[in-house]
Amino acid sequence: MRRTTLKTLQDCEDLLEGALWMGTGGGGSFEEGMEKLKKVLDDGLSIEWVDPDEIPDDIWTATVGLHGSIAPLSEEILYEISSNGLTETPEWYLVKAVKELGEFLGHDFKCLVAAELGPDSVAIPLAVGAYLGIPVVDGDYIGRAVPEEMQSTYCLYEKQSNLFAGVDRWGNSIFVKNAVNTHALERIAKMLAVASYGDIAVATTPLIAEEMKKIVVPGTLSQCLKIGQALRASRESGRDPVDAGVEASQGWRLFDGTVASLKTEDRDGYYFGTVKVEGSGDFQDQTLKVWFKNENQITWLNGSPWICSPDLVTFVYKKNGRGVFNAELDEGDEISVIGMKGVEGFRTNYGLSLAGPEHFGFDIDYVPIEDLLEKQEATLDSQGV
Repeated sequence: MRRTTLKTLQDCEDLLEGALWMGTGGGGSFEEGMEKLKKVLDDGLSIEWVDPDEIPDDIWTATVGLHGSIAPLSEEILYEISSNGLTETPEWYLVKAVKELGEFLGHDFKCLVAAELGPDSVAIPLAVGAYLGIPVVDGDYIGRAVPEEMQSTYCLYEKQSNLFAGVDRWGNSIFVKNAVNTHALERIAKMLAVASYGDIAVATTPLIAEEMKKIVVPGTLSQCLKIGQALRASRESGRDPVDAGVEASQGWRLFDGTVASLKTEDRDGYYFGTVKVEGSGDFQDQTLKVWFKNENQITWLNGSPWICSPDLVTFVYKKNGRGVFNAELDEGDEISVIGMKGVEGFRTNYGLSLAGPEHFGFDIDYVPIEDLLEKQEATLDSQGV
């Protein structure tokens, strides 16, 4: 069986460094992900993934992850949790969510798939799989991190999952057996996350492996590992790590600058924000604005609409190339902005209705990132720049 095994903490760090790049500002923090993977190794278990084609067609698969805002908990919320006498359940709530989904449906899940990319979003299925003793697929259902269930390939290809088992860290559990559609499922899960003071573990997307293979974005865990290894090698060799990461991710270095302003709001289970970046170096006297809903979605270059979802826009620290988790972004940070192509299926008319600018409430026409950059380069050439 073709499998990749992470044997050391350095292997885990490389994987999650790459997942930060692919997380577009969300998908959980690096520290949260490392904490989970370190515990797996400390407990003497294996962290590994296998090629989707290695999974037998007739076994049941599921996803497991966290729903909720990526915003840090306020002092008021922490006080309320303490005042209500809430303590974390002895059984890890992410493992319990998978078990409860199986009990509700009468299925014995034998494989897990990452719902999305991002440090914690990748670490969760790998850790849960290790504790349950079941394989994890080298792939995910999005090819990045996203704020909503609608931006997944199981919605894109109309294999909608309208049920889930939810468990919060305090031990409360719930089974939603028939949300009327994915929008309703998303809202229910987010409201439960709000009621649970931050997040809720959700096990969902029960699919026979034969169906999973038709919609999974393959090879994305290996891609994350490759990016992380390239970043580490560049730091050790003295090469610019941002350039190394761009090469490994097959992306573009869109902008360099300093975060001049950052306005955020934690609302309805999402972390919204608008970032203004003042250009530096080759981008001196230019301005980039980025709007995010958990993850980066819409950009404006010098006041004009520019690169938008479903294409990827990621902030990385200019000094070391490490991806930025949006909840940790600060004014004054010196960053580079990286762009990458999104999954092709989301560039169709139907895909854009799920993940394009209009879905997020912006009257902006989506133009593929490679077309925008080609046009921009042609304009500069014509000006002799």
